[in-house]
Amino acid sequence: MSRLFAELYLDEDVSALVAELLRARGFGVQTTHEAGRKGARDEEQLVYAVGQRRALLTHNRDDFARLAEDFFAAGRRHYGIIIAVRRLPHDIAKRLLTILNHTTADEMEDQVIYI
Repeated sequence: MSRLFAELYLDEDVSALVAELLRARGFGVQTTHEAGRKGARDEEQLVYAVGQRRALLTHNRDDFARLAEDFFAAGRRHYGIIIAVRRLPHDIAKRLLTILNHTTADEMEDQVIYI
C-alpha cells in the first residue's frame, strides 16, 4: 500500500522536542520513550520501527549505517534510516521537514539519509 508521508520513530538519543515540532506540522512521530523501548539494542529499535512502518531517526551514525548494510545484505527491508548530526532540535526539525515534504514514504524505503 502506497503512503504519501513517512512516519518517524525517534531513537532515544534524539530530543523529544523534535517529535513535538514535527507533530505540530501534522507528521506522525513516535519516540522510544512513548513506545516503552528505552534501553533496547539498536537492532531491536530498527526492527521495531520496521514493524511500525516508520523511518528511524538517530544520531548514532556508526551503528545504524552498519545495520543498514546488514539489512541490505540479508535482503531485509526497512522504511528508511535518517542519521542526523547533533544540532539544536529546531535545526533538525527544519531539515526533516524538507525531507518529509519532498520525499514520499515509498521513496524513503530502504534509504539511508544523512542530515
